[in-house]
Amino acid sequence: MTPSASLKRIALIPGDGIGSEVTQEARKVLESLATKGSLPLETTTFDWGAEKFLREGVTLPEGALDMLRSEFDAIFIGALGDPRVPSNRHAADILLGIRFGLDLYVNQRPVKLLDARFCPLKNRGERDVNFVVFRENTEGNYVGLGGNFKKGTADEVAIQEDLNTRKGVERILVYAFEHAQRHRLTRICMADKSNALPYGHGLWRRTFEDVRARYPEIEARHVYADTVAMEMVRDPAQFQVIVTSNMLGDILSDLGAALLGGLGLSPSANIHPGKISMFEPVHGSAPAIAGKQVANPMAALLTAGMMIEHLGFPKEAGRIEELVKEALANDRVTPDLGGTLRTREVGDWICGRL
Repeated sequence: MTPSASLKRIALIPGDGIGSEVTQEARKVLESLATKGSLPLETTTFDWGAEKFLREGVTLPEGALDMLRSEFDAIFIGALGDPRVPSNRHAADILLGIRFGLDLYVNQRPVKLLDARFCPLKNRGERDVNFVVFRENTEGNYVGLGGNFKKGTADEVAIQEDLNTRKGVERILVYAFEHAQRHRLTRICMADKSNALPYGHGLWRRTFEDVRARYPEIEARHVYADTVAMEMVRDPAQFQVIVTSNMLGDILSDLGAALLGGLGLSPSANIHPGKISMFEPVHGSAPAIAGKQVANPMAALLTAGMMIEHLGFPKEAGRIEELVKEALANDRVTPDLGGTLRTREVGDWICGRL
């Protein structure tokens, strides 16, 4: 740590179910790095989730976004979802409220295989599965535009709008190209369905043609999203960067997680360059196993690594990834990955190795 390194303040939202359990392990690892003097970091925990909603009727508190912007450098959020809230209103208000309210337009999902044993593809190793999916995070089908007419009847009509703007499409494409430049990557694939959605995804296609002309050193190609899905399974080594729309990115990035061994090994980030950003392991809250200490914390640990790398500490982030990889290789993992350790024991092992 350099003497000029400033303190980074992290807002922790543990969430529901196993979210709080795996977030606790991520916090332990971050605080262990801070205690050892290599990471100037301070965490503050917020109880936003199902319990608060059921107790107080509060989802995302008034003024929360302004507070996060002014007082914190990053947000770490655990899984949200509780069967006692069947509408999932609290989860939508908190997660989407932060994502849209802070304009976190980049969803970044690394697809980096850390142990070939967990890849479901035959004869594929770590060199074959190593790319990143960038998903537009504030537009598309998920903006909530639409409605129902004659709901609940045999004549019901449902309309769901797919919103795409030139500004929104261009900025995620530019971010993907800039990422490739920074990391000396040479290949980008843009995925859409402009053959079936000529208006919204036609905008993607035309904007992509404009943006890629600015980066002649990068091999940039357009591939329909269904073909990308097939190619991710057939030959994942061809990909370095995939960039796509909100819903398609949601689907393709989960397929990418399957190549790693599941969502329990898949980190993610929600980014606005130069502003506060949010980091989340993307698995669910798994209420059926909550409190049993069998939840896999690896996605949470890798997500913590993404967060501190984003904050300017690549060495410490790399160390977390190295130790997760070592834990996988030595079966110091939870039962879902073939190990015998409990959730907190995995975190303790990682901290001990630090």
